[in-house]
Order: sequence, then structure tokens, then C-alpha cells
Amino acid sequence: MPFDAILFDKDGTLVDFDQTWGPAAYEVMKTLAAGHEGAFRRLAEVSRFTPRDRQFAPDSPFLTGDLDVYAPLWARALGRRDLPRLRKEISSLLRIAALSSLTPIGDLATLTRRLGGEGYRLGIISNDAEASIRLQAGMLEILDDFDFIAGCDSGFGAKPDPGMIVAFSAAFGVAPARIAVVGDTMADVLSARAAGATAIGVLTGPAHREDICQHADYIIDTVHDLPDLLATFNGGRRASARR
Repeated sequence: MPFDAILFDKDGTLVDFDQTWGPAAYEVMKTLAAGHEGAFRRLAEVSRFTPRDRQFAPDSPFLTGDLDVYAPLWARALGRRDLPRLRKEISSLLRIAALSSLTPIGDLATLTRRLGGEGYRLGIISNDAEASIRLQAGMLEILDDFDFIAGCDSGFGAKPDPGMIVAFSAAFGVAPARIAVVGDTMADVLSARAAGATAIGVLTGPAHREDICQHADYIIDTVHDLPDLLATFNGGRRASARR
């Protein structure tokens, strides 16, 4: 088996980004704006968010970065100077709101249990907060299938830095070369590259697909195509990257 472990991104990979975070972000922006349409409009603008469609643009800081990236933008849009307090407020509000619109991409439990049964160690590495990842994985009934969960606040840094992958490698004694990182953004690809892991891109997220297709080692349509890709390795054949 060429890989001993598989690390999944969450949003856009395991969870439908637009269906989950579009409605959640809309409600949180409305709450923070407290009835002031100008403040809500500014929040949407700096977030590259279309309220009518409840969707983020591919280059939205909400999609490409973590809370440390977009919280200062929201603070300026709201005219707030209490950034540490606002960060905690945003994190708490988003964690709760996302549970109401949480939308998995297909039957995740069947996938994770199959991969675990085949001997792979599994992890989730996300730029969401760790508490939010655990809550969502619990709701989706896949939490117990993962050996490792890390978010932007777990102490390992945020993607595209390789810290979460490096931490997993050290914790379980798995060489980076035997780790596959599955994600839908360039942050996932760059994180894998920096750690010396293999980047497997999926096309279920709202990020620019051209970048993923050009830079990932392998491309699959969804995470549910992963077993077939892994089977080609196990059969002694190197899978062809779709460019």
C-alpha cells in the first residue's frame, strides 16, 4: 500500500461548502450587523459574498483563509476595535449556525469505515476551528472513524502551512511520503507539498478548479472516487493524474 494515512480537508471535500457555509455566514453576518443594512452590506463586500445566492466567490477570504484572515476585515466593516472578542464571537456564532445547514457530500460514513477497514489511518485537517470540526463530524456520525483532527486553533498553524500534516506525521510515526492529503483548494495542495505528502484534489469545492487540476498530484471528482484511485496503486499501477 503506497499510503498509510489519508488526511481530509473538511469544507468542500467532506462537507458541501456552499450549502453549509452560505446560509450559516448569512445568518451570522445578519446577527453581527444587528439590523444595520450598511454594516451587513460591508460584511458581504469584504467577504466576497453574494447574499441573494448565499454564495462566496472563489477568491473569498472566507474560503481561502482562516478566522485570522477574515476577522480583521469584518471588524473594520463593523467599525469594531475589540478584535479578540469579535473573533470569539464569530467563531461561536458560526459553529452554531453551521450545524443547522450542515450538508455532507454523499455517504461519508460508508466511505470512512471502508477506508479505515482497509488499514488507513484517517484524519481531518481544516482551517475551521477544531471544536466546529468535531461537532460536525459527530453530527455526521464519522467522528470515531478519525485518528486525528486538527483545526486552525489546534496549535499547528493553518493551511497552506504544513504544520497539521507534520503534527500528524510525528504523532503516528507515518512518513510524509506515505500520507495522502485530499482537498479542494490550493491551500490543501500547498500544505501537502510543503510537508512532502501527496496532494489529491477533489472538484466538489467552490475554489478555482484550474489551479487544483494544474498543481495536485492526482484529481478525483469527489472523495467517493478515492477508493478506486487507491485500488490502482494497490494493483501495482500508478494512477494517471487528470490535468
